[in-house]
Amino acid sequence: MTIDKSKVAVGFVVAGVLTVFFGTVLAFVGPLIIDDQIVKNTMIDPKNEMSYTMWKDIPVPFYMSVYFFNVLNPKEILKGEKPMVEQKGPYVYRKRCQKDNITFHPNNTVSYREYRKYFFEPTMSKGNESDVVTIPNMLVLGAAVMMENLPFALRLMISASFKTFNEGPFLTKTVGELMWGYDSGLVDFLNTYLPGMLPSSGKFGLFAEFNNSNTGLFTIFTGKDDIRNVHKVDSWNGLTELNYWRTPQCNMINGTAGQMWPPFMTKESTLPFYSPDACRSMELVYQRPGEMHGIPLYRYVAPKTLFANGTDYTPNEGFCPCRQSGLLNVSSCRHNSPVFISHPHFFNADPVLLDYVHGLHPNEEEHGLFIDIHPQTGVPLNVSIRLQLNLYMKRVSGITETGKISEVVMPMIWFEESGYIDGPILNTFHTNLVILPAVMEYMQYGFIALGLMTIIIASLVHYKVKRSRTKVSIEVEKTMKNKFDGDVVSNGNTGTSAEEQSPLLTDKMD
Repeated sequence: MTIDKSKVAVGFVVAGVLTVFFGTVLAFVGPLIIDDQIVKNTMIDPKNEMSYTMWKDIPVPFYMSVYFFNVLNPKEILKGEKPMVEQKGPYVYRKRCQKDNITFHPNNTVSYREYRKYFFEPTMSKGNESDVVTIPNMLVLGAAVMMENLPFALRLMISASFKTFNEGPFLTKTVGELMWGYDSGLVDFLNTYLPGMLPSSGKFGLFAEFNNSNTGLFTIFTGKDDIRNVHKVDSWNGLTELNYWRTPQCNMINGTAGQMWPPFMTKESTLPFYSPDACRSMELVYQRPGEMHGIPLYRYVAPKTLFANGTDYTPNEGFCPCRQSGLLNVSSCRHNSPVFISHPHFFNADPVLLDYVHGLHPNEEEHGLFIDIHPQTGVPLNVSIRLQLNLYMKRVSGITETGKISEVVMPMIWFEESGYIDGPILNTFHTNLVILPAVMEYMQYGFIALGLMTIIIASLVHYKVKRSRTKVSIEVEKTMKNKFDGDVVSNGNTGTSAEEQSPLLTDKMD
């Protein structure tokens, strides 16, 4: 049994066409399949065990690195000289976050409280919590500014109370005491006779109200009805807008809770989020692309307008009263204490702020904040949020503790909250977001290339077979024709008649 090579070649051509068709379909359908899986795994749904667990109990290790501005010349500052500071730290704390009181609602939202705890990491720190640091005393210098418009006699009484409780203009305490609280007779007195004046009861510390606390009741969208809204804040503590600021725009609660964002981001997308600690919504902007272990990323940073004053950036007028650009006045949500937030070392702030304090050296690499996010999923893979806490100080007549202090925005501490995905979670991300899409892409182009090669080779084989058959046919016809012509010529040369050549004709004639 012989095989018809022409029919086999035609069969391969058909197979090649089907392979190209399959590869083309895969090129269009493959991304849709991936996008569908992203949607299913980014919405907040207990049925998606892995993604839900990641959202509920963030498995990524987060760290808070704290740097103190140790005051070198407190006595000279009281005489009106420029403050001199030196940076001490970092003092690193591991941050553990866990969501609790999770409640799903019929309108595709979910409410929760996120609790946070901090654990000191001595091996990652430059120093320990027993280190002694000198910083401005917020209870004295902050209160002095708050009381400057009170009657002079009352200011004298306040100054006398500071002396009674041995509260001076500067504190020299251990890092642990300044962070998590120290005993103060003045604090006990105020909590007893003026409850609610201080943010926390008991010990007074810069982060006393942060440890073992929650960030408030968040209600966010699950994304089940519209994935574009996933993680966006619907309300905070029952509020859809704030009442800290002077304009509706500044009081808006925008974006997410700052942990994840909706998927399918572009370079034109921004990262809006609400920060309870900063008492406002903030928005980061795209800076550049990047990658982490082969995973494509977009880097988002704070625009220069984030902490600009109302003069330099009109939309920020609602955050005033303002001072120089680069400072956010948060006194309205910090019991009217003259506290300002900025970037560390006054990075991206008005340069004049650096003239008032000696020992600051701002640069983007160390002091700029950023979030590296995977644009397809909206999941941050590398985060570094850096902020500085400052105290506005000045001489207040009647309060002798202020001495002759020159008006200054004094840096006290700056901190960095950072974390990045690593280990098994990173491997899972790499597999799902890099390897599988790459395999699918290679498959679709592989099928198309294989199909085209099959079509070309089969067509060549079919053409060759057909050409070979045509050549054989021509040669056969030519051979037959030559033979016929040769017979005719041979008969003519011998003079043989038709009758002689055909005995049958002779017989008929007879």
